[in-house]
Amino acid sequence: MNKIVIPVEGMTCGGCVKSVERTLIHQAGVSTAKASMEDKRVTVEFDASAINQAQLEQAIRKAGFTVPA
Repeated sequence: MNKIVIPVEGMTCGGCVKSVERTLIHQAGVSTAKASMEDKRVTVEFDASAINQAQLEQAIRKAGFTVPA
C-alpha cells in the first residue's frame, strides 16, 4: 500500500469532508481516505497497481473540489 497526502481546497464543512472521503473510497484500489478541513488535505492509502495519484486528484476535482498545482 502507498500513502500520500493530497492538498484539497474548497472543503468548508463536515459534509465536504465526507464527500471527499466517500469519493476516494469508491475508487478501485483505495483502502482508506481521511480528509481534514482544517489542514486542507486528504491522506489516502491506495494500491498503486490499481490507481495513481493523478487519478485520485481527478476524482477529487470531479467531486467539485480543487487540487492546487
